Amino acid sequence: MSSIPITLDSIASIDEHGSPLAPRKGLSALAVDDEPGMRHFLEKALETRFARVDTAGSVEMAKALFEQNDYSTIVLDVSLPGRSGLDWLNELRQGGYEGDVILITGYADMDTAIGALRAGAQDFLQKPFRIDQLWYALDRAADQNRLKRENFVLKRAVSSLQQNDQVMVGESPMIRQLRKLVAKVAPTDSTVLLTGESGSGKEVLARTLHSMSRRSDRPFVPVNCGAISPELIESELFGHVKGSFTGATDAHQGLFYYAQGGTLFLDEIGELPLSMQTKLLRVLEDRRIRPVGSNREVDVDVRIVAATNVNLDIEVKRGRFRQDLYYRLQVLPIEMPPLRTRPDDVGLLANYFIQIFSRKLRIDPLPISADLMARMQAYEWPGNVRELRNFIERSLILGYFPKEDLPLNLNMDDAPELSELSVSNESLEQVEKTHILKVLSACQGNKSEAARRLGVSRKTLERKCMAWSQE
Repeated sequence: MSSIPITLDSIASIDEHGSPLAPRKGLSALAVDDEPGMRHFLEKALETRFARVDTAGSVEMAKALFEQNDYSTIVLDVSLPGRSGLDWLNELRQGGYEGDVILITGYADMDTAIGALRAGAQDFLQKPFRIDQLWYALDRAADQNRLKRENFVLKRAVSSLQQNDQVMVGESPMIRQLRKLVAKVAPTDSTVLLTGESGSGKEVLARTLHSMSRRSDRPFVPVNCGAISPELIESELFGHVKGSFTGATDAHQGLFYYAQGGTLFLDEIGELPLSMQTKLLRVLEDRRIRPVGSNREVDVDVRIVAATNVNLDIEVKRGRFRQDLYYRLQVLPIEMPPLRTRPDDVGLLANYFIQIFSRKLRIDPLPISADLMARMQAYEWPGNVRELRNFIERSLILGYFPKEDLPLNLNMDDAPELSELSVSNESLEQVEKTHILKVLSACQGNKSEAARRLGVSRKTLERKCMAWSQE
């Protein structure tokens, strides 16, 4: 690096490549030093990187500013009148502050440097320092915090076995229309409410929205609101400070913090307690959170994607969900269709899962016969895509497809009496075929009427007949 004197004339608004530096949108910094000249220097230097910069000459002045504002970065002198910067840094970290802190001093030694890093400083600069050293320290601190968030998100993804099959598979008209809608919605920052039955693929849809958004390079943080106890949900989302409640022995960052700049996916939003619904509504309106036990609010830049498998309109009428939050979430509603309404996608999904699990389990894939495919497409799949996924995984482990797991929804009005049944060596598929052909014959070939009696769609019946004609 070239040496740059520590003077006001040395402060340039260009980076190391000669490109103009723009203030970081929405971020603010606090510079604390008892020397007026250094405060002025730091103020001008930080203004090239931050939208707002405040200065203070002591810890007491800094604390007053800190209580009123949310600072993403603090540049802090170690030797200050009254109270040292190192002591205040320890207090900040114990209180749950997770912003970037750069310590500076004119009397550095090894013990001071070690103490600074143990207290939670990201970097340590000795006066006089060059302007490029300060910028480098700021960038490195921001990278450390970014990596911390990403590491947390990655651990959550690995622990829940996510991102193995998170792809929106299908070519049915419903899925094609859904893809077009997602392409329009994804680039915006508007709140999205996903509806649909359990297991239909709402999280996959949420991940697709995130991957196609401008936030795709930032974290995607999922949380199941129904899986966290009402007593802990506020701390899980917003974080808490040390000593805020019994058992809070350390400060804890919430999921909003780890989703900063990215997407927070609130699954099963209908299970959120009413008290938390009020607080979430305020966050959506103000874009600020208050950790449990803290008297400070923190700015958040997070896109909210919520999902539910219950009818929130009915929940509102029953008084179990706030109407104002419902309308605030329903800026862009998207419904995920159940699998039974798109049988054409069953084959694509089944083959996709076969490829996924054959690699994961390190076993050979199983071929799907035409008869099995017809049976899979005729099945109602009450558990939707999740049930199909589990069926494929189970089949690969067993080495065959357990067809008894796919019972047909036949109309029992047309079933024979028990006394009419006789023991037969026919396979289940052959019994099914024989019964369907008998019903067709009784209806004189009228497939619509036969489908009604069998309790299946005409399309399903036609697909079966076509499969049998090719045998």
